Amino acid sequence: MNTAPMNTAPMNTAAVHPDRAVHTLADFAVSCRDGAVPDGVPGRILDILGLALAAQNDPAVRAVLASVRRWGGTAEATVIGTGDRLPAPAAALVNGVMAHALDFDDTHLPSVLHPSASIVPAALAAAEATGADGPALVRAVAAGIEICNRLGMAAYDRTLRNSVFFERGLHATSICGTIGAAAAATLLYGLDAAGVAHAMGIAASMGAGLIEANRTGGTVKKTHCGWAAHAGVSAAVFAADGLTGPPTVLEGRFGFFAAYTDRKFDADALLAELGTRWELSRTVYKPYPTNHFTHPGIDCALALRAKGLDPAEVTSVELGVAAPVLRTIAEPAAEKTRPQTAYHGKFSGPYTVAAALLGGGGLGLSLGDFTELRADCLALAAKVTCVADERATELFPAAFAAVLRVRTSSGQLLEHRVDSSRGSAEHPLTEAELALKFQVNTTGVLAPVQAALLTDRAYRQSAAARLLATCTVGGAG
Repeated sequence: MNTAPMNTAPMNTAAVHPDRAVHTLADFAVSCRDGAVPDGVPGRILDILGLALAAQNDPAVRAVLASVRRWGGTAEATVIGTGDRLPAPAAALVNGVMAHALDFDDTHLPSVLHPSASIVPAALAAAEATGADGPALVRAVAAGIEICNRLGMAAYDRTLRNSVFFERGLHATSICGTIGAAAAATLLYGLDAAGVAHAMGIAASMGAGLIEANRTGGTVKKTHCGWAAHAGVSAAVFAADGLTGPPTVLEGRFGFFAAYTDRKFDADALLAELGTRWELSRTVYKPYPTNHFTHPGIDCALALRAKGLDPAEVTSVELGVAAPVLRTIAEPAAEKTRPQTAYHGKFSGPYTVAAALLGGGGLGLSLGDFTELRADCLALAAKVTCVADERATELFPAAFAAVLRVRTSSGQLLEHRVDSSRGSAEHPLTEAELALKFQVNTTGVLAPVQAALLTDRAYRQSAAARLLATCTVGGAG
């Protein structure tokens, strides 16, 4: 996020012909049924399944599942891990909360959207409800993620180098994810391009989400991707049953961009080269279960630790990051230096740097490092000061960069800088690292034979019902 006033940098607001935007996106979505989509989508489905399994006992997940169980309804789709059978929109809701609850889901740059946590749960629920096969599931996920990411990029202001959504305190992930989820689900319900356009038009009235919880706490943000998945599947069902959406829902006078971005949007980013230039391919995996803005600082801390830095000798730490991210990971300073919960600590630059300096599991920090606040992390976090770094600001948000300077009790000044965080296009996670992430996330939840079977079925593009049966805790599917 950027501190500059939102109205200081006009965006490319090239005219979009009435009726064109939502129908162009719908035509693209339908073309994905038979056309080529990027490789790697099965891996994204597997990543979300692993995250959902790891989130089984998260309090927010348990709260939402308890609520949804009381709703009742037709058993159409499976809740990951539990075996509960619920109406497709309800299953999508719970699975989407699971997918995003741990802040370990993938990120599109530079929009800073988390698309898979909404799109995959919506597509899984719709695919299971309709009996769609695995390849259809993969193609629907690809279309939904692409539409979600393009909506995010349409509202990305290249002069501010920030999303207009974020400038307004809106969670672009859930707002754009709702429409992408609707497109994915509607493809699986078998509707034509007109039906997909109607579903997206309906979904545009349903997207919501505020990001204040990133700053000061609260667990409601964990539900945002679940609600987007729920709304997307609901919109698809409504469209299938005859409800319609406005044909100018995106660019119209009272449409999506008027409501959310004061009509500032980039039409080319939204519509140009659909099917040939894939924003899906700029969606990167997370190596650490924390807010993505904290990752370059974690990288720096892990590098210094690998070089032999003893945390006991640290007297002060300066974390330099891009100026726009300070509002998320460094302010309010008192709450970021001493977060109130382990979940809140995931959004803290000082706490995540401290955890990395002390050493963690998985790929450097794992979910086990954020089950509760650690006294040693809090003590070390109190020594961390966050500042704006000129180079990191220059690179943001195309890359997340940071510099870490550590003063030791012996008087040494140690420094490490990264210009692009681990997991980015410049430093992508290897297949072995992604496999380790999945293994760590499912350890203690699935038996090793189940985890291996689930991995095999995901990459073989098995149908949703078969994938979800394999995910049932305590069973081999």
